[in-house]
Amino acid sequence: MLAFLIRRISQSAVVLLVMSLLVFVGVFYIGNPIDILIAPDATPAEYARAVHELGLDKPLWEQYTIFLKGALHGDFGNSFVYNEPALKVILDRLPATLELAFTAMFIAVIFGIPLGMVAGMKANNWIGRNIMRFSILGFSLPTFWVGLMLIIIFSVQLNWLPSGGRGETVMLLGIPVSFLTLSGLAHLILPATNLALFKTSLAIRLTRAGVQENMQMDYVKFARAKGLSETRVIGLHVMKNIMIPVITVLGMEFGSLIAFAVVTETIFAWPGMGKLVIDSIGVLDRPIIVAYLLITVTMFIIINLVVDILYSILDPRVRLGQER
Repeated sequence: MLAFLIRRISQSAVVLLVMSLLVFVGVFYIGNPIDILIAPDATPAEYARAVHELGLDKPLWEQYTIFLKGALHGDFGNSFVYNEPALKVILDRLPATLELAFTAMFIAVIFGIPLGMVAGMKANNWIGRNIMRFSILGFSLPTFWVGLMLIIIFSVQLNWLPSGGRGETVMLLGIPVSFLTLSGLAHLILPATNLALFKTSLAIRLTRAGVQENMQMDYVKFARAKGLSETRVIGLHVMKNIMIPVITVLGMEFGSLIAFAVVTETIFAWPGMGKLVIDSIGVLDRPIIVAYLLITVTMFIIINLVVDILYSILDPRVRLGQER
């Protein structure tokens, strides 16, 4: 285990370094943020002062070196727009994104896995076929279009749910959450449903495939021969085996929920990291963009590590200390 952790940490450090360099250089060549941030009627002296204050008058390699030294100490620089530490600005938005991602994954799990099991056991039944049709729709429909349809139907026409914002929040262990208030929960339903649709379809197809594969295995036939009920065979034996690939893939997909909630957060004006980075790209707020992407990559790394550990717990044949 120790050798595995050391190897993963060293690999992660290289990934973060390369990622930071690519993003930093890419944002540098996209354009000059001063042209967006400063007033058009600013004098040359004011323009030069703004460039100097933001450190943009230094060569690219020197700017990156300064950024890298600060990043090693947790300092990603000050946001050009908010004039606050970039890390603080992002961490202030992180709870909203995590709440949305956890809720979407919760919806995907509680609906996707049971529906997938039903579709696997009743593959030739009308129920199973309709469930699979739903999963195909979930894969095919664009997220932005589904979000707009949800707003039109449930917010504009029916007036049941709010179309944007986060609603009222309360503090839970020092973190602002909205799911504990009626207003916050009402604001959470539509964006979480929109974000969960693709993951629910994925969970359905993974679970269905796992059920159909495992139902043909000898251990299932042996369990039935012993006289075990179908509920016990499915719930105890089959369920345990299909959860290994399901947890692995959904664990990876949870990282993508956090990283790619940008569209959903933008459509529903959800005040999370995704909307923040979209706004920052519009004004070339380099510290925010680079810090966001590095934090996102770090989350992927941590989630992958947790998934590997859970995989080894569910399947004792997997040993993390060995090369696979």
